[in-house]
Amino acid sequence: MKAIVMNGTGGPEMLEHVERPEPVAGPGEALVEIAFAGVNFMDIGVRQGAAWTEMPNPKILGVEGAGRVLATGPGVEGIAPGQRVAWVYAPGSYAERIVIPATSLVPVPDAIDDRTAAAVMMQGLTASHFATDFYPVQPGDVAFVHAAAGGVGLLLTQIAKLRGGHVIGRVSSADKAAVARAAGADHVIVDTEGRFAEEALRLTDGEGVHVVYDGSGPKTFQGSLDVLRRSGTFCWYGPILGGPGPLDIMSLPKSIKIGYGVFSDHIHTPELLRARTMRLFDWIADGKLRIEIGGEYPLADAARAHADMESRRTTGKLLLVP
Repeated sequence: MKAIVMNGTGGPEMLEHVERPEPVAGPGEALVEIAFAGVNFMDIGVRQGAAWTEMPNPKILGVEGAGRVLATGPGVEGIAPGQRVAWVYAPGSYAERIVIPATSLVPVPDAIDDRTAAAVMMQGLTASHFATDFYPVQPGDVAFVHAAAGGVGLLLTQIAKLRGGHVIGRVSSADKAAVARAAGADHVIVDTEGRFAEEALRLTDGEGVHVVYDGSGPKTFQGSLDVLRRSGTFCWYGPILGGPGPLDIMSLPKSIKIGYGVFSDHIHTPELLRARTMRLFDWIADGKLRIEIGGEYPLADAARAHADMESRRTTGKLLLVP
């Protein structure tokens, strides 16, 4: 089968489209034909040497996708050949086929196509965790969403609005502002220098926001602190761009609460994985959640997809098509 491997740490040029042995399902596993694989910043972090360092190169990238079960190994229950499934974390997803533990698969209902299923898993479950679990947005709350035209930002905005919140989005260009507004953002701030706090405070009559979701790296950290109201919540995510460095907890202002949001805590059992995913699928089927596909690339063009994502020119979700 064809797959994308990284031959070493570095830029997109380290990715290669190669032939790999056909995988075989073992006990508790399913063999899946991949229809679409999601591209995530996590994959870029792996390529840059920030994760999976214990796995030798060459290794197949990718963790997310959707497709159809070809075969199952002994002991598999609830998943059968011919069934359409999706997954959020299965290393080796940049490939034509993959073997995955059956407990990591979610059945895809008829109302959801493969493209949408692949596009919503990582970013949808991340946004769901942030807006319903890490900080459950309440009616009337004001949320500040960084990278509001990106995959997570667009879904965060929509879920916050579903829960009755107001959203101030931050984007890097006027073109992206239109995308964020289309997702429901009440106000959009165009900013590339991390100087957004003053405008956000003006929009909230000096009070600040109830919650800020920041995956934009150290450059925006201080501004995110500044934009919070008393007892506000700071959800930090996105380790690929780096952390803020050591923090003196006694220097934190306004009794704020700060934490690092990790989507896997939202779905730490197979039962939660399927329940949280089915809620996303229901929202999509009911027209309450819209998935923005920012680009589709042949599997062989994975390096170009990585370069486009790193350039910050893209919006929405990027997919690979084996």
